Amino acid sequence: MKLRHILLATMVATVSAFASAQALPLRIGVTPGAIADSIETAAQEARKQGLEVKVVEFTEWTGPNTALQAGDLDANYFQHLPFLENAVKDRGYKFAVVAPGLLPNQGLFSLKVKRFDELKEGARVAVASDPANQGRGLLLLERAGLVKLREGAGAKATVADIVANPKKLKLVEIEGPQLVRSLEDVDLAQGVTSHYVAAGKADIAARNGLLYTGSEDVRWAIHFVSRQDNARDPRLQQFIRIYQESPAVRQRIHAAYAGNDKFYSLPWLPKP
Repeated sequence: MKLRHILLATMVATVSAFASAQALPLRIGVTPGAIADSIETAAQEARKQGLEVKVVEFTEWTGPNTALQAGDLDANYFQHLPFLENAVKDRGYKFAVVAPGLLPNQGLFSLKVKRFDELKEGARVAVASDPANQGRGLLLLERAGLVKLREGAGAKATVADIVANPKKLKLVEIEGPQLVRSLEDVDLAQGVTSHYVAAGKADIAARNGLLYTGSEDVRWAIHFVSRQDNARDPRLQQFIRIYQESPAVRQRIHAAYAGNDKFYSLPWLPKP
């Protein structure tokens, strides 16, 4: 009889703890722009379904991970996998990748040529200087037939991995956000479409984009990330379903990318 009372008390405590957790708001860390806007739209939809969500916005890219590690957030939504892998390597975070989200596409842009075969020998090509994004740009240059990378270099490729450069292109390494400004000074530039939109140059990106990435580039999608100990939180799982299925969220994302579906991908959707 005593054991029965102990088991009953344990069950009651477990149920009470679960109910208490359910009553707390789900705390998600984001960075400004299309990411924050889409999460806020999903939060509004979640509240209609009885799930309270608190969106915490950070103005830099360190806070969302340190706050998650400290337990001040339940999840964050601001980083792609290469960025996360570097953060885990540097800081030893015990994080779990829960689900993919919005994928800002990258492109190769030019104000001087309309086709890659118009590039002259020695043309200047701007690529991202940071390791997390340079590989993505180099893979796009390889896809365009402009360079060949060392076998196996993949997403972590750097300019040192280029093994063939038939046009003797001069690669100029530039900080990611500055790639938009570099367009007038180079013959071809790698760039993230969201940077063009944020700079008020979406029309330039639409007119002068020669090649874009797509949903196959899922490693660079913004991912929902939690700690390992709360990756199966049912509140988080419910919120992700809302985010991925809500028409209002998709409309907000489309608007944030200047109504151009070449600028972004939704990699959780089946390929057409």
